[in-house]
Amino acid sequence: MVKIELCIETFAEAQLASEYKLDRVELCSALEVGGLTPGYGSIKQVSAIQDIETHVMIRPRPGDFVYSDQEIEIMIQDIQTAADLGASGVVLGVLNKANAPDLETLAQFVKQANDLDLEITFHRAFDLIDSPLDALRDLTKLGFDRILTSGQQPKAVEGLGLIQQLVQQADGSIEIMAGSGINADNVTEILESGVNAIHFTSQLPTGNVGTWKFGTYHAPDPLKLTSILEKAEKYRTK
Repeated sequence: MVKIELCIETFAEAQLASEYKLDRVELCSALEVGGLTPGYGSIKQVSAIQDIETHVMIRPRPGDFVYSDQEIEIMIQDIQTAADLGASGVVLGVLNKANAPDLETLAQFVKQANDLDLEITFHRAFDLIDSPLDALRDLTKLGFDRILTSGQQPKAVEGLGLIQQLVQQADGSIEIMAGSGINADNVTEILESGVNAIHFTSQLPTGNVGTWKFGTYHAPDPLKLTSILEKAEKYRTK
């Protein structure tokens, strides 16, 4: 049975996910840089929605995924905060300078998540790893619940070859979730690869604020969501 995860920044998007009975949301801030840890209030409000799981991005800054000891400590504190506020899971990734998972640090995070009854997802830092099949084996042994990947290509539909290899090697031992560029035109092809879950945004940009470039607000986009769900529904019941 395929799970549907909506990647969100706002409470309004969480409400949309709840309305359409999705399985979970990944709550982030700053999706323009791939997502950062959201604020306390956002985590609390979204996690309070009872009929959908809230998984919280734990990423203290933009850029690479090689973190200092101080940044690791920030992540530990943010995981605790997510649990305290009622989240169902956390989403993170840590690499070493050799473009491989930092297994020692990740083992610490997995233990913390387990102790707090949180699921744990390795995010698209996976797409920067030099040996993804080895990394899949290592992350499975560590106890990660899932891996989010685009198959090491800009869009998941372009990385289906690797995604299929990951699905076959995982053989149900860890959830393989495809994300990046998923839409109504390609979702069927992606689901036919055998993935356990799909991950996408459903946002409609509303334009910059005047000339000050304070950023673009993205309103929820029900049309994109429903167009994907129409094609994905039969895979949710398999």
